[in-house]
Amino acid sequence: MAPKDEPADSVGSTPWPFLIALTIIVIVIGGIAVVRWLDGDDIPEVDVVAQAAIAQNDALQRADFADYATYTCAAEVGEESKVLDAQQRSVAIDGQRYIDGISGVTIDGDTATGTVTYHFDKTPDDKVDIPTTFVREDGRWKVCTPAQ
Repeated sequence: MAPKDEPADSVGSTPWPFLIALTIIVIVIGGIAVVRWLDGDDIPEVDVVAQAAIAQNDALQRADFADYATYTCAAEVGEESKVLDAQQRSVAIDGQRYIDGISGVTIDGDTATGTVTYHFDKTPDDKVDIPTTFVREDGRWKVCTPAQ
């Protein structure tokens, strides 16, 4: 039996399987991108509220009044010298304040409530629960409970 004659420029395969596989890959990657875009990587709103309490406390412990004011509602910001003096007295008496958690966050429009649990450096086993109010001002959640 004689071998079949093939044209000289033929490589013996067709591009269709490759093109089909490439199309499937593009569709899958496109689908993943669309799902991620629609879902987003948004942080749950209750966690954003909790982050406000943590950031406010962190700024206060660092005596950074500008940062403190960023996470405190306008009605509770106070005067810089008074806030920082009160913080220095508190640290001298009790030590630094550490937040252990924020629980029971309930959001109602631009207000939220929750309980902030913290302790002081000098009494780490004495946990203090403070009912806390938050408000959304300028598009950002802020603590709106007077300092304890």
